[in-house]
Amino acid sequence: MEKIKRRERSRSLLLLSDMNIEEQIKSLEQKVENLIRQEPGVFLVEIRIRPTNNVKVFLDADQGVNIDKLVQYNRKLYRDLEESAFFGPGDFSLEISSPGLEEPLKLHRQYVKNVGRKVEVVKKDGIKLEGKLKEVRENEVVIEEEKGKGKKKELVEHTVTFGDIKATTVQVVF
Repeated sequence: MEKIKRRERSRSLLLLSDMNIEEQIKSLEQKVENLIRQEPGVFLVEIRIRPTNNVKVFLDADQGVNIDKLVQYNRKLYRDLEESAFFGPGDFSLEISSPGLEEPLKLHRQYVKNVGRKVEVVKKDGIKLEGKLKEVRENEVVIEEEKGKGKKKELVEHTVTFGDIKATTVQVVF
């Protein structure tokens, strides 16, 4: 019976910690928004917190984000988190970076930034489309796919609503 009570207590603590992570992310979002407020071209993409208090902040910019700026943001946010004892003394690590090519696009603004680039769109039904991101509208994207080669080559446009997209990643073309 005592073992069951302990198990139930640890489950409830796990649920509580999940709730705390969501609250921590909201609070961190505010701190990051305050940090980048002076730079309208820079925007927050995502914040992830692992159970080990490893914090990853992904920032992007309409014209690309400068690594020196990322270092400045990292230092300022780290100092703020340390001074406010957000995680406790020295009980966290912080990484601020731009989303890498392996990270899927998450925001409308990222899609707009990548118009003209080759992308792979995986729809929720499992269908994959690969082609040039031709246009971004309010609720959908237009992908231009090349079919065939040489004289038989044709361009086919696919319109996909954001609600049908599972993931979109930018493809590197060499």
